[in-house]
Amino acid sequence: MTLDEHSLLWRYAGDRRFVMSICRAVSLQMLHPSIASATHEFSMVSNRVFIHKKRTAPCIVRSAYEDDFDAVRLIRYSHDHFHGHRPDGQRYHALNPDVFFFEHATYVDALFTCVDVFFGGLGADDREKLYAETCEWYGRLGISARAMPATLHEFDEYFDDALATQLDPDPGMGWYRTQLLRPDYWLFRNLPSGAVRAIQHPVAATHLGITVSAADRRSLARTATILSAVDAVAPARNIWPVEVREKVLAARRTR
Repeated sequence: MTLDEHSLLWRYAGDRRFVMSICRAVSLQMLHPSIASATHEFSMVSNRVFIHKKRTAPCIVRSAYEDDFDAVRLIRYSHDHFHGHRPDGQRYHALNPDVFFFEHATYVDALFTCVDVFFGGLGADDREKLYAETCEWYGRLGISARAMPATLHEFDEYFDDALATQLDPDPGMGWYRTQLLRPDYWLFRNLPSGAVRAIQHPVAATHLGITVSAADRRSLARTATILSAVDAVAPARNIWPVEVREKVLAARRTR
């Protein structure tokens, strides 16, 4: 599959609304003991997860638009060094294909949530098309795709099972819970606290000990309305990083 201006992925991945939605993915990642342990041990600032995400998010987004830039290779080869022991004594390695794909899966979940919340959602055929494009996106990272489901339905089954069997609030919640509920850095902190709670995956919300209220959902809806209004007058302001701006605009002109 070719990722180009006709791709749905190009319309959405380079939008700051997707970046903001990554806070949903981060909560699920920090509930995975291996990912939380690697983040805590190898991030430049071990107790500031969103500082780490500011460094990695551009690579993740740009890899949807470019398959040959240095950061794509950096994602693959830098993870060779991310291994050690979790607090429970179990070994972890960031290039374990099952763990690496789970992390990608949280971004896929966040992407579909972003499209539903901020763009009004997609029909069944386009949802399947977008999922197929995320498979190509993952393939660019050079990691084994043995865990990657072939269809969106199979992905949903995989993700439900992974959330039920792979997560543990220890140690990630002890390190990061406050930040996950109130992101303190970069674009993530532009989301109101109510919107942050509302966009959480229900499984993460349970582990975080929160109940999403009607006021939280209204906060997220207001944020969506404001950012849609920005699109109407200055669409480039919602596109990030700047390196993908022209490709995002080209994709939006084709629809």
